[in-house]
Amino acid sequence: MTAASPTELTRAGRYAVLAAAFLGLAFDGVELGLMPVASLSVTQSLLGAEYTEADGGLWFARFTAALMLGAAIGGSLLGNLGDRIGRARAMGISILFYSAFAGLGALVRSCEEMLLLRFMVGLGVGGMWPNGVALAAECWPRASRPTVAGILGAGINIGILALSQIGRFWPITPDSWRWIFAMAAIPAALGVIVLTLLPESPKWLASRGVEKRPAPPLRTLFQGELLPLTLVGILLASIPLVGAWAGGKWMLPWADSVAGSAAPGYKATTLQWWSLGATIGSFLGAPLAGWIGRRLSYFLISVGATALTWAMFRLTAPLEPSFLPVVFAQGLVATLFFGWLPLYLPELFPTHVRASGAGVSMNIGRFATAGGVLAAGSLFKWFGGDYAMLGGACALIYAAGMLVIWLAPATDGRGLE
Repeated sequence: MTAASPTELTRAGRYAVLAAAFLGLAFDGVELGLMPVASLSVTQSLLGAEYTEADGGLWFARFTAALMLGAAIGGSLLGNLGDRIGRARAMGISILFYSAFAGLGALVRSCEEMLLLRFMVGLGVGGMWPNGVALAAECWPRASRPTVAGILGAGINIGILALSQIGRFWPITPDSWRWIFAMAAIPAALGVIVLTLLPESPKWLASRGVEKRPAPPLRTLFQGELLPLTLVGILLASIPLVGAWAGGKWMLPWADSVAGSAAPGYKATTLQWWSLGATIGSFLGAPLAGWIGRRLSYFLISVGATALTWAMFRLTAPLEPSFLPVVFAQGLVATLFFGWLPLYLPELFPTHVRASGAGVSMNIGRFATAGGVLAAGSLFKWFGGDYAMLGGACALIYAAGMLVIWLAPATDGRGLE
């Protein structure tokens, strides 16, 4: 797999880039979905007789916050690395990071060790997104970008869907959970292939020039005309990230808590219904933005995500007949954001800071998410362990998107020519 020239890739090269970015994001999804579905089992196993239900919620919040904090740092640093050494190489490094440290989770002896490893996994998870998105956006022509962005947006949720199917057939329990972490190391093989064989972005090569100019430092994004673009990007990415992880993802420990040992596969079934909706939604987010415009689509997604997340926690409950259909609908609508973002964020930034800009936007959003998850953990305790009260309150995070989107420039396809 090599580039045909400094300005274009062969058709095979473009498809290789798309396949590698999709797979990298799909395995990203496995890593993101791992602790929501396994957290209570891991905590019960590691704490033993000292485990309480409050501990389950608290450690779920801590594991999630550690992952988001690592993703925030990794996305910013590895996104900038992509502007320095190339998108493909930085993407390969990111995949190796999240695979290796996820696999080590099979060996932990305490919750504190798992907490450290989730942070390290987050470094790679955060680096995958900006480099994969920037690489694919720069290698495909403008007319194909909504479809390409939709495929990439669906990648993460297809990974989560695959994880849910594994969890249905081989339930993750306090007595049997280490195998799922060992399995999460498998994508390291993809990282080696990407690092050594995947073609580089012709636009990145051209922007570097024959003299190999150094990439701008991260502080450039917070100066001059780039500053308002960076701030808007951070806000637009933060809202769906905080909404998903500080609010929506609590449905999984809620389902696990209600179903308990009587139905250990119910949490995986819940994840399956959510990820089915999410796979459709994350694919449709970019075409929707291309059809009705970037700003109007984001506004309408914010309205729908607010309403459905509130309904999921306040109008139904696990094991009720209406719960899984509402989970499906919430997954579909709330993840439209994650098809929208791969289309819009690369358009927002010029080539020389594209991976850095997309990485900083997504991953400072993850700093906010880490804080939001820890705050939600405190609210969980304040609400007396009431998942429904917590989720209903956190649903309102999505409402902020109805206002923030009108601060964003209407790119509508410009910026990548």
